Amino acid sequence: MELFKYLEQYDYEQVVFCQDEQSGLKAIIAIHDTTLGPALGGTRMWTYASEEDAIIDALRLARGMTYKNAAAGLNLGGGKTVIIGDPRKDKNEEMFRAFGRYIQSLNGRYITAEDVGTTVEDMDIIYQETDYVTGISPEFGSSGNPSPATAYGVYRGMKAAAKEAFGTDSLEGKVVAVQGVGNVAYHLCRHLHEEGARLIVTDINKEAVKRAVDDFGAKAVDPDEIYSVDCDIYAPCALGATINDETIPQIKAKVIAGSANNQLKESKHGDIIHEKGIVYAPDYVINAGGVINVADELYGYNRERAMKKVETIYDAIEKIIEISRRDQVPTYVAADRMAEERINRVRNSRSQFLRNEHNILTRK
Repeated sequence: MELFKYLEQYDYEQVVFCQDEQSGLKAIIAIHDTTLGPALGGTRMWTYASEEDAIIDALRLARGMTYKNAAAGLNLGGGKTVIIGDPRKDKNEEMFRAFGRYIQSLNGRYITAEDVGTTVEDMDIIYQETDYVTGISPEFGSSGNPSPATAYGVYRGMKAAAKEAFGTDSLEGKVVAVQGVGNVAYHLCRHLHEEGARLIVTDINKEAVKRAVDDFGAKAVDPDEIYSVDCDIYAPCALGATINDETIPQIKAKVIAGSANNQLKESKHGDIIHEKGIVYAPDYVINAGGVINVADELYGYNRERAMKKVETIYDAIEKIIEISRRDQVPTYVAADRMAEERINRVRNSRSQFLRNEHNILTRK
């Protein structure tokens, strides 16, 4: 790949290649933008088909974290790491300690966290070599399981989207179709049930479905049926790309709001649901509760403070809807504009300050 051409196209700041022969470490740290603060993004471990695929994934994910952190109102930029290897058999202590030393060498420009293929235990090992890691064990002062925070953020964002679609943010009596009932979605279902929403759920894990049925009185349907059920809100909380050519004609919901990543299979699908009048809460904004929660660790974790910040996802979704109306664009485009506007304001303010400092010095 023409790496520098790609970096220039999307304005990346830095890519670090990390190698340790003894432990087998092969990692790529991608830092996209640090305008708002140090880059925060998790470490993913995966068996990539090629080194080029690993580099592209690191770059794509790092850029996504810039937008996610900016939209969440965090004073953090975007970065990401991928480690090439099978997380089931290639891990060892030496690997993560070596990786921790690479992070430390960046002097705080990049802060890591748990992601696909890595665990809290892996973060604890990294913590032996650097302070620039979040999502470590609670006994070290971390926030613990991020699922409740993510779920609460989705719940708050869903209420804001409902307000736009139905004229009220009350979810009492609303029918919510939840696709996937994993850890995050289970906590989301609890919030919805407590407010009086009616739940329709599906998951390939029959035990997860049974738990939602038993605990919340949910109605269970087969995975392929969830798109066509009569509901007010569709909540994709499992696989990505469930908003696509096949599912959109089936969806009867007026709101799409869930915790899954990459919900739109392609950008055009965001355009289509916008034209159909469906209110879409962009995924990287509504599911930011987890990163907001771990980011609070950087200040000495305080759960009450963190959850207050998670509540502001409601405001972020409202702002996105406002931009969508203002610019007459779909909400997925409006979300990007909101993030970009914040970054550009800070960048321009900093540039103006430096120009002023330069003028003062040259006058002297």
